Amino acid sequence: MRIKIVNPNTTASFTELCLSAGRAVAAAGTQLLGGQPSSGTPSVECHVDEAVATLGVVEQVRAGEADQVDGYVIACFGDTGIAAAREVAVGPVVGMTEAALYTAALIAPVFSIVTLPMRTRVFAERVLWQAGLERRCAGIRTIDIDVLDCEDEAADVFEPFIAEARRAIAEDHAEAIILGCAGLQPLVARLEAALGVPVIEGVAAAVKLVETLLALQLSTSKLGAWGFPPVKPMTGSAAALALGKSTR
Repeated sequence: MRIKIVNPNTTASFTELCLSAGRAVAAAGTQLLGGQPSSGTPSVECHVDEAVATLGVVEQVRAGEADQVDGYVIACFGDTGIAAAREVAVGPVVGMTEAALYTAALIAPVFSIVTLPMRTRVFAERVLWQAGLERRCAGIRTIDIDVLDCEDEAADVFEPFIAEARRAIAEDHAEAIILGCAGLQPLVARLEAALGVPVIEGVAAAVKLVETLLALQLSTSKLGAWGFPPVKPMTGSAAALALGKSTR
């Protein structure tokens, strides 16, 4: 099976980090591809970023459909553009946030999210509500670090994550921790050793969920809200993104 990890931002190093996370858990017969928009924003940290990045997600899924991709992972916490991706794709599309939430709910009665930066908390809240897991989430904690600083995880990210995760365990009574940003798989083993609870990285979880859906021959329902987009005369750069049902 061919699974494409779609990074909604234009930072190629994040795409590579996400591919590494996926390859660490992918089955032997799974081929992982990666892609990021040809233009857009280097990180997704506000609603304008999300609006711009969603067009890039559609672009990448369209390219994946032409390349016979079987399923997709959206590698951005908040699952940027996932509804649009599901409309475009024939195969299943799983967001790293929802994958992390569903995985955490299977292994812990309560869990907390540690995300960054502070203003992106609303993205985590949105997916949490859509997943219907508000009662299982003990809290969403944030650290005041920009997403692009995650590239230097040892110096800038590890200690703040440890501090907030420890507060989540002590004060929220969390029994598992979700990492609220893509590209943090290198932190997982160190965090688990220091915290003594499961730590979930969403890209890896999403890869395994896409594999499972494909193995079960399940894909997105096209009956209503996630049906293929209707063909209409869009103009300019948007025209290439609204081609209706995949022709493969």
